[in-house]
Amino acid sequence: MNASEIAAAVSQPDLIPLIRHFLCDQLPPVSNSSSTATSPLPLPFFNKPLLVYTSAVATFYSPSDLCGTQGMHRERIHAVPSWRRGPGHYDCIFVNIDPIPKAMCSLDIAHIWSFFSFRFHGEFYPCALVHWYSRIGDSPDEDTGMWRVCQDHNADGSPSAAVLHLDSLIHAAHLMGNISYQRDYHQSTHLTYSNLTMSTSSLIIIASKLHSSYSAGLAAT
Repeated sequence: MNASEIAAAVSQPDLIPLIRHFLCDQLPPVSNSSSTATSPLPLPFFNKPLLVYTSAVATFYSPSDLCGTQGMHRERIHAVPSWRRGPGHYDCIFVNIDPIPKAMCSLDIAHIWSFFSFRFHGEFYPCALVHWYSRIGDSPDEDTGMWRVCQDHNADGSPSAAVLHLDSLIHAAHLMGNISYQRDYHQSTHLTYSNLTMSTSSLIIIASKLHSSYSAGLAAT
């Protein structure tokens, strides 16, 4: 598939510019004597085909939960337009934003909208299209002991989005809406974020353990 087709499928019209910004961060800087330290770097031209995946697999070590083999766990992170012939299943994930571990303060939360990969200048790039969430406050909620987050938006009201390398993803994050939500049943017994209709003022609470070691890889299904 080309990027324009995927952009239409996931309602993300700026997908190609997002990929170009991603490549600008990934590629080594190009020396240009005409540019200045304050001028933005030119974005690389992109017209490569994309290979789309419906899930990624995260493998991580959880010393606080030994139900796996010596604490090792494996989970599948979904980005599926239709789950079991029902509504879509789009998981949320922890994103590593700081190489120095600082518990939750070194992580961000994002909502997966698509997994895809492509080759550019001979390099393979496994990626995820995400919508960002921001932490509310610098500490967990006093009543629940959980962190609260809310969705980020651009100036025009559209969700704040980005294309990320799969290496920056850790594992799934379980988000719970506050008590003021409307349920859209769709005759489905599987409750995901996509079939919760949240008000714009809703807070989301993270209810997932943090783990000390992780790796992730794309898995086509």
